[in-house]
Amino acid sequence: MSGPRVLACGLATLDVVQTVERLPGPDEKIVADGLLVAAGGPAANAAVAATALGAPARLLSRVGDGSIGRIVTEDLAAHGVELVDLAGPGHSPAVSTVLVTRSTGQRAVVSVNATLTRDGGPAAATAAALERALDGVRAVLVDGHHLDLAVPLAAAARGRGVPVLLDGGSWKTGLEALLEHVDVALLSADFALPARTAETSSLEDVAALGPAIVARSHGPAPIEVLADGTRWTVQAGRVEVVDTLGAGDVLHGALLAWLAAHRSSEGPTLTAPLGDGLAAAAQVASHSCAATGARGWLAGRSSLPALRRLVTG
Repeated sequence: MSGPRVLACGLATLDVVQTVERLPGPDEKIVADGLLVAAGGPAANAAVAATALGAPARLLSRVGDGSIGRIVTEDLAAHGVELVDLAGPGHSPAVSTVLVTRSTGQRAVVSVNATLTRDGGPAAATAAALERALDGVRAVLVDGHHLDLAVPLAAAARGRGVPVLLDGGSWKTGLEALLEHVDVALLSADFALPARTAETSSLEDVAALGPAIVARSHGPAPIEVLADGTRWTVQAGRVEVVDTLGAGDVLHGALLAWLAAHRSSEGPTLTAPLGDGLAAAAQVASHSCAATGARGWLAGRSSLPALRRLVTG
């Protein structure tokens, strides 16, 4: 696949997604009427989305060569994502259990965040390995997981003039060190700074930690943006939702692809306003929710030529 190459760094999981008519109650067993088993995680999903949109992605993560890790690796390869696996011996990715309610498209997720093992600490990722992962890359996404990889990678990317995008789904311990090297932070509606709520965590507060541009998505509501001290909004688009699972990851993957396609050859300067990129990414995310559902879209169930042209030209 031709197109601007991107790099996503962060979490890769095995997702077990079941579609149900309703969530079960205490001590209740119900029968699902749909099942999807696939690679997941914010960075992994963003990499799949970017690749589908014409920006071939490399994923830097910890997966491992155990039975669960092999399923994740094979699924990523089937979607054209190149995996740079820095897992140590015995590492296994987390498993996310997801229940999607058919009537609303809402999802309930049970998972664990990435953890460091004795064999998967900072020594496992040399500066040379991170530099190699950046070769040929025009934009980088970090999701706040595997911070011992993400922080030096983001710093190295900034040193090369490569823009760094944060998928700010939630606060992770140590995230302030990563934010120092982030150009664009795209936050979820639930993102909250330590000892605060989402409502009291302003875009200005996040910008003070490093990013030049901070945005916050609100599902189908407009995306809030703060850039150069000025606030504005971008329409997200309203659709009849089939499934919201993975929609935020699609949003970030689409913006990652757009950043790579519209980065100036002279450095991180963009050749088009970021608002155009956010609007394009929001349109892709809305489409994914309305088609087969965002997670189904990531599994390759939709034809995307028009959306590719929208994002990467």
